[in-house]
Amino acid sequence: MPRGARLDALGTLHHAIIRGIEKGDIVRDEEDRKEFLRRMGELARGTGTGIYAFALMTNHAHILLKSGEQGLSTFMRRLLSGYAQYFNRRHRRVGHLFQNRYKSIICEEEAYFDKLVAYIHLNPLRAGLVDSFEELASYPWCSHSVMMNKVHYSWLNREYVLQCFGDREGEARRAYVAYLEEEIGINREKELSGGGLCRSYGGWSNVLSMRKQGVKALSDDRILGGDSFVREVLQEAEGQGEQLLSADERAQHIARAIENACRKEGISIAVLRSGSRRGRVPAIRKALAKKFVQEYGLSLAETARQLWVTTSAVSHMVR
Repeated sequence: MPRGARLDALGTLHHAIIRGIEKGDIVRDEEDRKEFLRRMGELARGTGTGIYAFALMTNHAHILLKSGEQGLSTFMRRLLSGYAQYFNRRHRRVGHLFQNRYKSIICEEEAYFDKLVAYIHLNPLRAGLVDSFEELASYPWCSHSVMMNKVHYSWLNREYVLQCFGDREGEARRAYVAYLEEEIGINREKELSGGGLCRSYGGWSNVLSMRKQGVKALSDDRILGGDSFVREVLQEAEGQGEQLLSADERAQHIARAIENACRKEGISIAVLRSGSRRGRVPAIRKALAKKFVQEYGLSLAETARQLWVTTSAVSHMVR
């Protein structure tokens, strides 16, 4: 059966999973780990890719990210091919380092963002790479240490993650840690490692219950989310629906509107998409959200991806 095409658009939230070929190691020592993260950080900056969580294990890695202007495929191709060349040179080996195709799942942010952050950050603890939450807090190969202010990676969007748990630094961090302590007792491996009907609706028993009630829901193995989210993603991917502008024209209008708004207010596009709530940034997002929805006919989900906020946030902005 042929593999489905990648689904992607600017600002799409992906859970990317990278595995070594035949379960082989993708890092062998600290130098490899530093090089992998260095490359990931440089590419994130260079491509406008947002990184929210990562866990670099021994034979695989998890990354929670949002696509930049150049898309997920470009980011991942450059990261994996460049690192594989480095790894083979350094360790005097030949052949493939990674499985032929990394796994990427489009995720409904409103329902899954906090769960994905916790799941990824708990990986080293569950795998026995660290023995306690205290060790995890200083473990540099997982972005939990960044949340705890023990390690600093400037390319990781720490503020965006913490704002999901509270408005103030201390309050947000305490709530975040409490959430991880709850999640350590819940096995979400099956739920968060793919898409499809069973994962999106909490297992086969829930799907059977829905069927008995006559409830129908659209699903896709590439998407983790509810019926309306799946429909929206697929509709956008297939270019369905009436549009006053062609896809290329609309993309140009959107990019120009964002660039003009940022230039007028004297901020960078990176700041606009960082999750910051300082100064005029929230007002700029609100104005752009109204323009995109009311003038360009963008959906709430697509507008959210353009501005790197949640769909519910856009809904409030355009009221």
